[in-house]
Amino acid sequence: MSNIRFQALQTVLTRTIPEIKTPSDKISDYFGANVFDKKKMKDYLSKEAFQSVINSIENGEPIQRDMADQVASAMKAWAISKAATHYTHWFQPLTGTTAEKHDAFFEPTADGGAMENFSGDALAQQEPDASSFPNGGIRNTFEARGYTAWDPSSPAFIMGRTLCIPTVFVSYTGEALDYKVPLLKALHALDNAAVDVCQYFDKSIEKVNASLGIEQEYFLVDVALFNARPDMYLTGRTLFGHMSAKNQQLEDHYFGSIPSRVYAFMQDFETEALQLGIPLKTRHNEVAPSQFECAPIYEEINLAIDHNQLLTDVMDRVGKRHNFKVLLHEKPYTGVNGSGKHNNWSMITNTGKNLLSPGKTPKSNLMFLTFFVNTIRAVYEHADMLRASIATVNNDHRLGANEAPPAIISIFLGSQLSDVLDEIETSRISKKAKEEAMLWQGIPKIPQILQDNTDRNRTSPFAFTGNKFELRAVGSSANSANPMTILNLIVADQLRKFKVDVDKLIKKGEKKDVALLTIIKKYIKESKAIRFEGNGYSDEWEKMAEERNLSNIKTTPKALDALVTEKAEAVFESTGVFTKREAHARHEILLDDFYKKLQIEARVMGELVNSVIIPTAINYQSKLVANVKGLKDIGLDEDTYEAQLGIIKKLSEHINFIRTHTEQMVEERRTANKIEDARDKAIAYDEKVKTFFDPIRYHVDKLEQLVDDQLWPLPKFRELLFIK
Repeated sequence: MSNIRFQALQTVLTRTIPEIKTPSDKISDYFGANVFDKKKMKDYLSKEAFQSVINSIENGEPIQRDMADQVASAMKAWAISKAATHYTHWFQPLTGTTAEKHDAFFEPTADGGAMENFSGDALAQQEPDASSFPNGGIRNTFEARGYTAWDPSSPAFIMGRTLCIPTVFVSYTGEALDYKVPLLKALHALDNAAVDVCQYFDKSIEKVNASLGIEQEYFLVDVALFNARPDMYLTGRTLFGHMSAKNQQLEDHYFGSIPSRVYAFMQDFETEALQLGIPLKTRHNEVAPSQFECAPIYEEINLAIDHNQLLTDVMDRVGKRHNFKVLLHEKPYTGVNGSGKHNNWSMITNTGKNLLSPGKTPKSNLMFLTFFVNTIRAVYEHADMLRASIATVNNDHRLGANEAPPAIISIFLGSQLSDVLDEIETSRISKKAKEEAMLWQGIPKIPQILQDNTDRNRTSPFAFTGNKFELRAVGSSANSANPMTILNLIVADQLRKFKVDVDKLIKKGEKKDVALLTIIKKYIKESKAIRFEGNGYSDEWEKMAEERNLSNIKTTPKALDALVTEKAEAVFESTGVFTKREAHARHEILLDDFYKKLQIEARVMGELVNSVIIPTAINYQSKLVANVKGLKDIGLDEDTYEAQLGIIKKLSEHINFIRTHTEQMVEERRTANKIEDARDKAIAYDEKVKTFFDPIRYHVDKLEQLVDDQLWPLPKFRELLFIK
């Protein structure tokens, strides 16, 4: 038992569960303790400075230099009271993770002493190297300047002993180099467009915020087993591995009793998250063994995304304390469910109205129908852009499998609401409808609360679940800012068009409510093809989707084309979210990310095959050959060792296949590497290199079943999936 696999297994058996202590028995006592939130700002800031920050958060007003100095001084005082020694601008570059560069508050003084200092300038802006992050050609090495700028709408927080200040990241020439800038622009566009439409119904509505709740799925694996799997360590997933005889087929893990080690980990990371103001509410076992989920209460969307990025970082750090590796890869194990990041989205007014929640009266339901139907039509008009927003090499493994929606974008409403829309579509608005009593007869009664009356459809990428839409197709490792930017900007664009259409009818003499209902009826009919209530996994749905002219783009390189079409550019320009240059840069970055990850996987696969898998198989084969030779030498008939000969032959067949196809894969990889165009290179990796992965894996997994268990060097699925 000297190989690395058994050493790792022995390590796992010695694990103990650490004692978990919380600051208090009541979460309310320590929630947000490490956040410079509004309550702490009131305590540390003057009334003028506090109001300046609030005006910036709520109205986007700039903070003057003298006020920025006050805020910086207050932040420093609070941070030092919490034992912080450093500060950093915390931002979200296009790597998909977060970034930070720490600077000390400490500064030497002229008399040889030292003092703590933090200025308004240091708070407001810093200058990281823009060419060292993905930029799609916007920045070159000799044009390295970029800026991080404070985002007051997301509160500063303390991580360890560092004050973290959420910021945006832009180039010297003003282009966005992060996920946050486009998101903030999309939210601003949605706010303006939604408020304009809200004015038809309620003049007191002055602001609309997008709301988001992110359900985060993840796997846990013991870090010793993780380190013994070079494929997991370098790519985040298992490139080889035969499925365990028992996995998720008994459906006994979902909502089951949480294992003790996992429970301790959950308590620990939740405590840290809650102190950081992340409002975690739910935890449970997911479908696959060693798969789990946590979910927060809904927040304003910019903050919700910051919190999700922060949460995954906290989970990773706390996981190490518990000897766990948190796997956020969308499909770390073939054959069992992968992981998603379900984005639950709605729109909330400054008066507290959820625009996707039906009301008690037909007139209030007209407001609901306006935003409900416009969202449906936005997704219908720009389904390819939404598909592109969730396209990654990791998510390609997951989409369309038995736990994730297909690549075809469709919308599930539930039978009740589908019937309502059908009824509205077929009803007639006669001249008599101009009398209010007759008009409201054209709107069916809609329950005030639909949560219990709306079924769920796990196969739908975009489903209405009572008072919100759930975008289920986002991958577990993704930054939700990307799909949420697209969703908010296409809804903003659609609401603007809706207002134009309604105003045209009003100018022609139609009553406002008649004009609203007329356009709603038109949109219901035009977007009907996107609505689907059935099984998204079925072959019938693929055929039906084709008949409806819905796209079914299954791989990332071609899905990303939707970001650089004339149609997309027009929407980006009208909402002000992306310039043409920024959109093309992001397209280039996403293509690079796609082929580079496949490139890494191909290299890891080739290395493991040649230095681990084949030598192990040959070693076992040599033992069998020696066994056969010994039996033959003592005069036994061939019938006696026929089984050994059969295994030797099978081993040779698998080894030869693996060796030959690995060499072919390497040759295709070398050919692909010579391609200059990013899209062509990504497609070559997808269609020429990646196609070798599954056949090679199949034969490696067959070897795993044949080779002596004592010799097999990689931890097996039965060991990885079931936490000890």
